[in-house]
This record gives sequence, structure tokens and C-alpha cells, in this order.
Amino acid sequence: MPISLGLMSENLVSIKEAVQWAQNYLKKDVSQSNIQYLIQYAKIRKYDNNSETKINLKELKEYYDTNILSKQGGWIKKLGEDLNWNLSFDNLKESDTTKHVHRLHPYKGKFIPQLVEYFLNDHINSFKKEIFFQKGDTIIDPFVGSGTTLVQAQELDINSIGVDVSEFNCLISEVKTNNYNLDLLKKELYDAFEKTRDFSEKNFNDFFDKELRDRVSGFNKTNFPMIEFKRGVYEKNINEKEYSKLRIAEFLEINQEFITNGEIRKNSDLFEESQMTDFLKKWFSKRIRQELFYYIKLIENVKDKTIKDVMKIVLSRTARSCRSTMHANLATLREPQLLPYYCHKHFKICVPIDNILGHLKKNTFDTLKRLKEFSELKKDSKVIILNGDSKKINIFDEIKEKNPELYNILANKKIDGVFTSPPYIGQIDYHEQHAYAYDLFNIKRKDEKEIGPLHAGNGAKAREDYINGISQVFINMNQFLKDDANIFIVANDKYNLYPIIAQKSNLKIIDRFKRPVLNRTERDKQPYAEIIFHMKKDNHLYNASNPA
Repeated sequence: MPISLGLMSENLVSIKEAVQWAQNYLKKDVSQSNIQYLIQYAKIRKYDNNSETKINLKELKEYYDTNILSKQGGWIKKLGEDLNWNLSFDNLKESDTTKHVHRLHPYKGKFIPQLVEYFLNDHINSFKKEIFFQKGDTIIDPFVGSGTTLVQAQELDINSIGVDVSEFNCLISEVKTNNYNLDLLKKELYDAFEKTRDFSEKNFNDFFDKELRDRVSGFNKTNFPMIEFKRGVYEKNINEKEYSKLRIAEFLEINQEFITNGEIRKNSDLFEESQMTDFLKKWFSKRIRQELFYYIKLIENVKDKTIKDVMKIVLSRTARSCRSTMHANLATLREPQLLPYYCHKHFKICVPIDNILGHLKKNTFDTLKRLKEFSELKKDSKVIILNGDSKKINIFDEIKEKNPELYNILANKKIDGVFTSPPYIGQIDYHEQHAYAYDLFNIKRKDEKEIGPLHAGNGAKAREDYINGISQVFINMNQFLKDDANIFIVANDKYNLYPIIAQKSNLKIIDRFKRPVLNRTERDKQPYAEIIFHMKKDNHLYNASNPA
């Protein structure tokens, strides 16, 4: 029964009672951790009453009215009344949406695990009125990306198949879902880190990096005093561009000999750089590329493939953080930055990272922790990952070779459904975002097989190609799906392409779930929604176009 504000003495209630009230007031799921979060970050106050934490419902209501409901009103006005706020998952912390292996490696364009779980689990509510999948079912994601669907299927004891044209995407998904001897893995990863550290310290002068940063710090204190300099730039009393250009030139001139000669130890034993690719030499400092190359040689000597793959992910994640670029350009590389530079983000001279050891150590520990956390959650369901083109791959032939047991199951009843998020047209070049990894591990790129890449844009020709590409995928998938399979497609369909795609793919749209995507970046606060299309095979059309 809802708690009435008027009947509460001074409106003080327990956290459990506040959860009940909030769920009724907001008409969405609210947890105790959501309320505790508001207390922790001083959004509302807590009151101690006989050793029990109490909160004031009036304060909670004021917070929701100001920060939740008023925002929802604006979004509804722009995006429509049919928004499903349960699917915004705005009550979750970042640590919830990046739990365990979901943050094993950076990946642009992935959906949050709770969205997958919502449709795969056995719960119903006022929006989701039926259960679509059961334990023991098999689902497929023909655009597997970083494996979010497969990971959540493992949590829910559902078999899963992932297909991706990118070999590196398949590697990420495999590392997330593989089973490990964690003690052996820990030993191998620690050993690799220690050997890399020893190699680095033997050949490079750590004094150089510390001394360079000390010199930069001293120069910044004199020439870029934080408060005064920022104020001068904001008030336009200082021409930031001209002033910073003069100062960085001055710093580099004063320290030229030190920067040129101070890093490499005498009698060092380094790899011949002719063995390295142009990408390595362009985007990484000499010390970093030598350390990366050394770790790659360690990987090559490991016999256990699952351990080799984990080491690749650890190194790839490390390499991404250690590229020689300005702080503002880490996500999208523009020009290599090997020397100290003026940083517009921090209003001072900054120094590019000069060794991998800090990131390598952190990523080693973090990877082990996340794999262990997931190992305690996942079930024994089967996971198959196929590197291939979803437009033409023969799923059953591939599975028969990789897992005959699952093949025998599927040969009788076929695949139960799809949960996927195809590329959004004109937004990401999926191979390019991991260019460093393809280069490090000599993985063949297949950019030409991407559907809807950023470089192709979103004009009329790009849209036509996108419709045809996505349709070919689902036409191919249809033959492996059972007749009443549930197909869920997460799409940013601002060009209204998916009704056409459905028709061309012999699918019919059963329902649409429209979720607000709550952007948290400063640059983009505009209301934005995704649609989760629920489709089924249009068996009348399918049978007509595929006669026995």
C-alpha cells in the first residue's frame, strides 16, 4: 500500500519505506541503493532515529520533482508519450553498468547490460508483459561487438552465439566468456608484468621521466599559475594561443639537450625498430613501443591460447591508454604528440605518458579481478563465437565443427531468438577505433565488410547500402531461427529505416520499446531515444519466398 505524505509523522520514513513510496510515485523500479546514493552524495539528508536511518519524504519528493519529473516532462514533450523510463536505467551508477567483465576493454557503441537482461530474464512488468526466453534456450547476436549479449546470457543460463566480422571484437568477447584456471592465469600475468618491468628498468632511465616532470612542474608554476592564468584566459586578458605558443617553445629550447639524450641507458639491449610497424613508430614513444614489443614477444611464447588471449586484451587496453597524443584527443587520434605540449584541457604544459608500467600493472590486476567476479556469477550455458560475415555465414555448419553437442540441440529445434544492436548508420568506424590492436597483433582488418561505417556518412546512398546490408543479415539469420523466434533489435532509427528493413527481411514488427538515452556529457544534453524493435518472422512471406 502506498505511503501517504500527509499521514507520516514529520514525513520521516525508513529507507525501505522510501523505496516503496518512490516506486509508486515515479512508477519505475527504485532500489535501496538508489536512496542510499542520494544520501551519500548529499542530495537528501539522513536522520538517525533509534539507530535506524530515516529520511524526509518531503525532501525526497522535492528532489524527484526537480531532478527527475521535470526533466521527464521536457523529454516527453520532444520525444513523445511512449517513452519507457524503466529502460533509461538512470537510477544505476556507472559501476553497475560496467560491472565485472563489461569493462574489460574500451569499446564504443555498446549497450548497457541491464538492457539485455531486461528482455532476456524471466520477469514481467507493465511494459514487458510476457517472458520471451527461458533457461536452456539459445539466442544469437549477429553483431556481437564486445559481447554484452553473450555475457548476460551466461548470467541467465541461456546458450548464446555471437558473430562478428571483426576478429578483434571476437577476441574481446571470447576473453570475457571463456573459462579459466584463475590461479594459473594470475601466475602468468604477474610473471609477464614483472619481466616487462625488468626489461624497461634495465634499458631506460627512470630518473629521466621524474626529472622531466619536475622541470615541467616548476615551469608551470612560474608561467601558468593555475587560478591567475585561467582567469586571465576567461576574461580575455591573456591571448591563450599566442602566450602558450611562446612558453612551450621556450620550455623545449631550454630542455632540448636533456629531452634528446636523457632517456635510454648506456649499453641498452633494445629491439631492432625495423621489426616494428609504422603505426607503432608513429603513435608511441621509443620506450613505450619497446615495452609493448617486449610484451608481445612474451605472448608469443605462451602455449595456452586462453591465457595468450587475456594477455592480448591486457596489452591492448594498456596500449590504448599510452598512445602519444594530447589529453583531449585520446578517444579520437589526430596527431601524435611525443614531446611536452601546452594542454588546452588543463591550462598548462603536460607530458605524454612515457612508459606502460603503471597502466600495465593496473590493467593486469583489474582484468584478474573482473574475470574472477564473473566466474562466480556465470552459469554453464554454452557460448559460441564465430568470426565471419553475418550476411552469409552458415551458422549450423560452423557450430557443428566447434560444438557438436550444441549443434545436435539446434538441429532439432533451431535458435530461439535474437538480441542485437546493429551498427548505427554513419556513427563509428568499428575497425578504426581499435587500430592500435590490429597493428600490435597483426590482425587482418575487414573495414570493407562493415555496415553503416562513419566514413560512408548517412546520405541517400549510405542509407540504401545500410538497408540492404542489415536486411541481408536477417535474411540469412532467418533460416537458423525457429518459426516463432523472438527477435529484438536495438536501433537509433532516426531515419525510419527499420520498417523497410523488416519488410525486406521477411520480418514483422510486433512491438516497439522506446527508451530515453540520458546523455551525461557536457557537449550533448539533447533528448535522444533508442527503439528496441520486437520482431518475428513473417512466416507467410517467408514460406512464399522460400518454397519447399
